[in-house]
Amino acid sequence: MNDSKHEPAERPADPENAPGNEKPKAEARPKFAQPVGPRLRKLMVVVLVLFSLLAVNSAYMSAVTFADWLSPAEATLKNYVYIANFLGHLVLGILITVPVLAFGILHIRNAWHWPNRRAVKAGMGLFATSIVLLLTGYLLTRVDGFPIEIKDGTTRETIYWIHVISPIVACWLFVLHRLAGKRIKWKVGLVIGAVAAAFAFVMVLFHSQDPTKFGVVGPKDGAKYFFPSLARTATGNFIPADSLIMDDYCRKCHEDIHNDWSHSVHKFSSFNNPAYLFSVQATRKKLMERDGEVRASRFCAGCHDPVPFFSGAFEHPRFDDPNYDLASDPQAQAGITCTVCHSITAVNSVKGNSDYTIEEPVHYPFAKSDNSFLQWVNNQLVKAKPELHKKTFLKPFHKTEEFCGTCHKVHLPQELNDYKWLRGQNHYDAYLLSGVSGHGVTSFYYPPKAKPNCSEGCHMPLIESDDFGAKDFDGSGVAKIHDHMFPSANTAIPHMLGFPEWVNEKHREFNEGVMRLDIFGLIPGGEIGGELLAPLRPQIPTLEPGGDYLLETVVRTVKMGHLFTQGTADSNEVWVELEVKAGDRVIGRTGGRDEQGRVDPWSHFINAYVLDRDGNRIDRRNAEDIFVALYNNQIPPGAADVVHSRFRVPDDVSEPITVTARLHYRKFDTTYLEYIRGKGTVNDLPVMLLAEDTMTFPIAGGPAMAVEPSKVPEWQRWNDYGIGLFRKGSKGSSKGELRQAEAAFARVEALDRPDGPLNRARVYFKEGRLDDAVAALRLAKERGAPLWTITWFTGLVNKQNGNLDAAIENFTTILENRFDGLNQRGFDFSLDYRVINELGKAYFDRSKQERRDPERRDALLNAAVAQFQRTLELDPENVTAHYNLYLVFKKLAQAEGAPAKLDEDAQHHFHEWEKYRLDDNARDSTVQKHRAANPAANHAAEAVVIYDLQRDGAYGLERASDSAAEGE
Repeated sequence: MNDSKHEPAERPADPENAPGNEKPKAEARPKFAQPVGPRLRKLMVVVLVLFSLLAVNSAYMSAVTFADWLSPAEATLKNYVYIANFLGHLVLGILITVPVLAFGILHIRNAWHWPNRRAVKAGMGLFATSIVLLLTGYLLTRVDGFPIEIKDGTTRETIYWIHVISPIVACWLFVLHRLAGKRIKWKVGLVIGAVAAAFAFVMVLFHSQDPTKFGVVGPKDGAKYFFPSLARTATGNFIPADSLIMDDYCRKCHEDIHNDWSHSVHKFSSFNNPAYLFSVQATRKKLMERDGEVRASRFCAGCHDPVPFFSGAFEHPRFDDPNYDLASDPQAQAGITCTVCHSITAVNSVKGNSDYTIEEPVHYPFAKSDNSFLQWVNNQLVKAKPELHKKTFLKPFHKTEEFCGTCHKVHLPQELNDYKWLRGQNHYDAYLLSGVSGHGVTSFYYPPKAKPNCSEGCHMPLIESDDFGAKDFDGSGVAKIHDHMFPSANTAIPHMLGFPEWVNEKHREFNEGVMRLDIFGLIPGGEIGGELLAPLRPQIPTLEPGGDYLLETVVRTVKMGHLFTQGTADSNEVWVELEVKAGDRVIGRTGGRDEQGRVDPWSHFINAYVLDRDGNRIDRRNAEDIFVALYNNQIPPGAADVVHSRFRVPDDVSEPITVTARLHYRKFDTTYLEYIRGKGTVNDLPVMLLAEDTMTFPIAGGPAMAVEPSKVPEWQRWNDYGIGLFRKGSKGSSKGELRQAEAAFARVEALDRPDGPLNRARVYFKEGRLDDAVAALRLAKERGAPLWTITWFTGLVNKQNGNLDAAIENFTTILENRFDGLNQRGFDFSLDYRVINELGKAYFDRSKQERRDPERRDALLNAAVAQFQRTLELDPENVTAHYNLYLVFKKLAQAEGAPAKLDEDAQHHFHEWEKYRLDDNARDSTVQKHRAANPAANHAAEAVVIYDLQRDGAYGLERASDSAAEGE
């Protein structure tokens, strides 16, 4: 058998593989490391989990932030929950940093040569974006010890938006990165997105109500404990004392503010103030004797003692004991703390007497923790996310005069004085009706631009600081804060408590240029009505030995938006010192002080001289006894006073005579200080020199003299002199001074100033010379006097003449601000309730002319009602408005078919008028009793007061009899 058939057949030759024709073998494909290996995958899972948590957290925070943008500026939806989430955001951001960097670096190393270049490029962009996201997060973080802290607002805002946009870009790049590579697991992404959206939606619903409730007035029922103070808490409940005493907590970020506040009178408003402590203890003792309890003393507490007051400490029996040592109580040492002032959430009304609502503030996590680490965490949260902190403690109304007025406007309630409602100090209305505020229509002077509130440029000036909250307020490029020492004029408390000298120096600097003294004129013969030689400078008259002279000195408020002196006007000691010297010899004096520091009682004082019902002076801040004022010499803003002083040139004088006028301020007089420290106390309280002027007169037979002209324009000196005389004459007791004022204003007119004819019109209207007033107003308008003041007096004249429609148009023009340039100057006369009242009275008077048209009459009566009610919104205790509302409602109630409520409204306003009006019968017997017992006060209360510079017994003046004896 042949087995050849089982052998393989011979293959045909392959020409390509023939020897010499072999095809070259292909190179082996390079091997790439897996971009995400098993180990790296675990790190990726960590990154994705942390990123998912951050996504949910960020979605919630973004939703709240967006909703916050849509909410009112004074409110915030960022509450405790938001801050806790922000803390989580910071923690997650720190935790994700290392995993992201590690994963990114390792992933890029593995995938650097990967052939899918689109995926590589997208991954590189994603990693760069992640780094930007992390970096901007760290740059926005404010942490103690962190080397970089960005404070500039514009820079922070730019970084913030980069931080917000970066994750959106990162998500987009992640999608591109994965689309270029393996398939995306969309289900996982959708689950994460859905969870984030659902969580954000729930949290937005949770935050749909503003948690801070700013501007909500506390319940009336909660005011029972606080009465007769008008303050209340937001819930009607007490506030824990430890929430109101957090000054050291505030100091951590606001050290400069804390330092200034700790030297302020606000800090020492309570029983840590020796003067206040004495007065309150005396008041409590008097109330216990009178009422058997001291509850009425709570009248003071809403402004002076807020910590024990709002924490409920006054409910403890110890506070009802008039002998309780208030000074030893820790809460009574707190004063007006940072938290108290900044936790006020609403100004309830403009009545003053602490009529505000306060609530326990919302704090960040761990604010009250005793653990140092948790305190550190809290501090970093505040710095990193200060919005909630800022909106909790800073409200827009903090900048307003209404906020200041809650404590700087006072009335004495019947519960305190067992008599009736009486007005006390009132910074608020004096400012509101002034030219300084731009709201008062009758001011003698107006600034180029109105001062919009009490703090701006006045009692809280900007000072350079590196505090956390400091910023460039005024465009100067320098970070500043508002001065929380509240400089004013109280140099007594810093002195009594041993403050460093810089504190009182700041008060003195604040008062530079606030007042002005001008030795304006001289009247030979020494009698009012004689020939006035004025203005003194540059010409100086020659004095005759043996001649009598009347010196005319003008005191003027210059940089002040309220009355001078304001506040505790019964114990503030402000006086004019006049000294007349021939060489070194003092030949005339008033305003001197004795060895005890007591001021000569025959001096001119710029204060309020107040009496109790027994005719005794209120000399120890005993507010519960205040009954009536003997006189009130306070000067309004932008106004003046004239001091008449008589002296005789001795026959033997041959040397020139120098007269020096000084205006002094001391917070407490010697009598009050004796009550505090004990009888015989020397008054060592600082005396502030507010203004000074000096004039040297030649003596007949000596050389003539001339001096440099006054820096004050001549027209203004005449105008100020006229204003001082007009104000004295306007009190109705001195027509002679009105005539002198008219002559002074005529000199202003002769100097081509519109103030002259305008102020003459004031005189004429006061005297009832209406035709002369009209002519003067016409000239004032031609010369460019303020149109609003011209319109005001024109309206008054029209009303007096019975031109009621014209008067209504005049007053409406003012209230609607129909004058050019008011907005640029910040003026708004719609708040001048004197104009509103006159408009209401004009409507009421006009209604009396519509006897045949009841419908028109009622329309006018209702228009009057609207005006008087508008006044009560601005001044709820306004006597004029209440009385006229009584008359108008009474008239409306007489109509056939009138609702019974109209008669009820009439009776309500009648009772309100009775409550707020002055007691006309109170004055006479009390005043006469005091005047009979006190010759110096009797003299100061005269219609025309002339101070004798050579009165026998004047402090610091050598007696004429002693001088004669010495000559012998």
